[in-house]
Amino acid sequence: MAVAADRVDTRERILRTTLDLIGREGISAVTNRRVATAAGISLGSLTYHFESQGELLREALLLFIAEEVAVLDAFREDLRRRHPDVVEVAREVERFVGESDDRGLRLAELELHLRAARDPHLQDASARVFRAYEDVAVTALEMLGVEDAPRRAHAVVALMYGMALRRFGTGGKDARGMAEALLTIVGGPASR
Repeated sequence: MAVAADRVDTRERILRTTLDLIGREGISAVTNRRVATAAGISLGSLTYHFESQGELLREALLLFIAEEVAVLDAFREDLRRRHPDVVEVAREVERFVGESDDRGLRLAELELHLRAARDPHLQDASARVFRAYEDVAVTALEMLGVEDAPRRAHAVVALMYGMALRRFGTGGKDARGMAEALLTIVGGPASR
């Protein structure tokens, strides 16, 4: 039993180390030797857990997805419980994005999506991330009575990724402007 737990702990440590390296230095930093050293394990242990770089990157992205979906589900349930109006939802999304913005983890996510454009092994995992965000957006938009929620959900997710990319690329530190942009997409008060 303890051996199985150690394997899970080692595997998770490898994945978290991989995400950290990607977030700090980019995918090119992910070599077996660098990951093993940073995770405090032997090279053989790394290759025991992950047969290829593709598998390591895919599993790191899937770990990110699982945790992100749990956070998004909790956020969605909180919105349902409170029944805020559209302006409050936009402000809550801006606050949520600003508070949950782990720069390294977000950069790792963006790097993995870019890698998926060139690596078919990562494309399904990348698509899962987008579906998870879109599912949450659809639920929130439907809860608010916004017409054509699935079409608008794509725009909401694109807006959030675009604003994150802009923020990171320009050295911005917060999510200001997200609420106003969301209201524009859903036709809220600021868009009139």
